[in-house]
Amino acid sequence: MSAAAQAKRLRGDDLEVVVLDRGRHTSYSACGIPYWVGGEVDGPDALVARSPEEHRRRGLDLRLRTEAVGLDLAAGVVHARDLDAGTDLRFGYDHLLHATGAVPVRPPVPGIDAAGVFGVQVLDDGQAVIDHLAGLPDGARGVVVGAGYIGVEMAEALVRHGLRVTVVDKAPEPMTTLDPDMGAMVHREMECLGIDVRTGTGLLGVETGADGAVRAVVTEDGTLPADVVVLGLGVRPATGLAREAGLPLGDAGGVRTDLRMAVPGHEGVWAAGDCVEVFDRVSQSWLHVPLGTHANKQGRVAGTNLGGGYATFPGVVRTAISKVCGLEIGRTGLTERDARAAGFRYVVGRIESTTTAGYMPAARSLHVKVLAEVGSGRLLGAQVVGFEGSAKRIDVFATALWNRMTVDEMTGMDLSYAPPFSPVWDAVLIAARKTADLLQPPGGG
Repeated sequence: MSAAAQAKRLRGDDLEVVVLDRGRHTSYSACGIPYWVGGEVDGPDALVARSPEEHRRRGLDLRLRTEAVGLDLAAGVVHARDLDAGTDLRFGYDHLLHATGAVPVRPPVPGIDAAGVFGVQVLDDGQAVIDHLAGLPDGARGVVVGAGYIGVEMAEALVRHGLRVTVVDKAPEPMTTLDPDMGAMVHREMECLGIDVRTGTGLLGVETGADGAVRAVVTEDGTLPADVVVLGLGVRPATGLAREAGLPLGDAGGVRTDLRMAVPGHEGVWAAGDCVEVFDRVSQSWLHVPLGTHANKQGRVAGTNLGGGYATFPGVVRTAISKVCGLEIGRTGLTERDARAAGFRYVVGRIESTTTAGYMPAARSLHVKVLAEVGSGRLLGAQVVGFEGSAKRIDVFATALWNRMTVDEMTGMDLSYAPPFSPVWDAVLIAARKTADLLQPPGGG
């Protein structure tokens, strides 16, 4: 929708914009669904930035409950189906934007499609979970499969509903976007909230009762009773249409585009959002990084170009932020696993500091981990885990990373200071200095 709105804004009546979407809603925050389920946010209307009616008033021909089922690139035609009327439709185009997003991963195990097993991606998913939770008795049990962003956020949401919650994940620690030593802090905080965290444990199947509804989850660590199961195993690019039409896909399964979000070799075809791969500026590799921040920027870039202007999407550094319970989590750039895969030699700096001056009543702990390249001293990545006031510090690291700064250069950055906000040496500066010291030759020469 950001692409459609931008193109229409630039070209006005000179451009007819038709939007097809099989869903019932537009321009909403999928990232807010766990907070709506948990009762922290009223919804779903609170999560909608712009309604279908608002888009139509701005001149967009928006067709909801209309699913694209085939692309004829040679003829410049999209074949679609009206899901409510059951009729087939045909749309010609001069320019086509492929923005089909991503779909939750559902592992191929027995019982995975049983009633009471939910993925969480669209507003209808959130409503389905809320409706299901409303019918559960006191003392009900929930199992969350996967301990990534959605998994840990949904685990907390289920706790807020009074459920006894178990999280199951194949990885050694929650949040595999962090290194395991930082993920271990998330693990401990989840357990403090009463969540049973089972790591290193794979999903084998889902058991159902006579009514076909979920009753238990079978794992490598045993069988867990369950009245509701939430899948938080991540997403994959929704590129079935693209593959069938012959659009180029990368190793991660997403559509490949150039800097303008145009699909190479296919004049008039563009792609953006969670269905595409992005270029990582640090590792110099193509990845699937499905985040709303990137999707909105890519949409605006594509819309600008569709509208006759010029814009580019310069890539990503994998910055992300989340929270679980009272713990804030931020990361940017490469983890140790990523750095090894990319072939970097690196050092690791670790520090523990406080969110404010240590003598302030609100002071809480935070941990920072920094990776820097041996030889150049260039920042490669950073992770922050701590309590209130911690995580947004990751944006300083992200800015330094974007501009290819060294950790030594970072030690001189002019960051703000006042006792209610940071120590006189902010945790960012301390971590950069500690890492820069590790890069010095023995004896400091």
